[in-house]
Amino acid sequence: MVFWLSACGLLPDRTDEQQDWSANKFYSEARTKLNEGSYPAAIKLYESLESRYPYGRIAQQAQLELAYANYKNEEPASAIAAADRFIKLHPNHEHVDYAYYIKGLSNFNDNWGMMGFLMKGPLKQDMSERDPKASYESFEIFKELATRFPESKYAADAKQRMAYLLNAIAMGEIHAARYYMKRKAYVAAANRAQNAITEYPRTPASEEALYIMIKAYEALNMYDLMQDAERVMRVNFPDSHFLKELPEVGAKPWWQFWRN
Repeated sequence: MVFWLSACGLLPDRTDEQQDWSANKFYSEARTKLNEGSYPAAIKLYESLESRYPYGRIAQQAQLELAYANYKNEEPASAIAAADRFIKLHPNHEHVDYAYYIKGLSNFNDNWGMMGFLMKGPLKQDMSERDPKASYESFEIFKELATRFPESKYAADAKQRMAYLLNAIAMGEIHAARYYMKRKAYVAAANRAQNAITEYPRTPASEEALYIMIKAYEALNMYDLMQDAERVMRVNFPDSHFLKELPEVGAKPWWQFWRN
């Protein structure tokens, strides 16, 4: 044991080796590790670079790439913190749009969580079934990016992710409405479906929202509202598979035999 401990003391100290490293050397080594996919090692080198050489263009680039390295290392909280710090320190930097993009991506992927990342196939959880807080935050970040930097090369992707997130949030309302339908809480189901249409119009979730409203109003004997919802659905989603579960147009519904 004594011999082994003595041998360990003879190993080269990596920290001592870095004492004479220049900013360029730190950056070069960190970038190499980043390109190799050795994200923890890259993160340590970027942090050492920033602590030794906190000023200048190399330090700024290191701060930006530190956010990316944390994102790739599946550390969304650290990636968001690094991106936020870059935005605060360099609000007018030519690449600040990238910091917003990394921040948005980190929130976007944080919707899945670790278990969502590990689950595959039919077991993989739908983003709309999770807490919508990260979805809202990610949407707002991408919105700010697309609004403030419309010419950014990341703006188009940000808009696509915004559309996806908007529908995911709307589908969260649908999941709640389905739950209430199973519980026969038809008023609550109709209200959540209506909210999905009102708050998130022109999203794919509107199709099922209308169907839930139709079935909920039918269960509540609110036939006028049911017919209004069905009329809107037939106009906007004429090929919907949900329509196959409804009576043919012109057919007299069963409940009309009991109405005056």
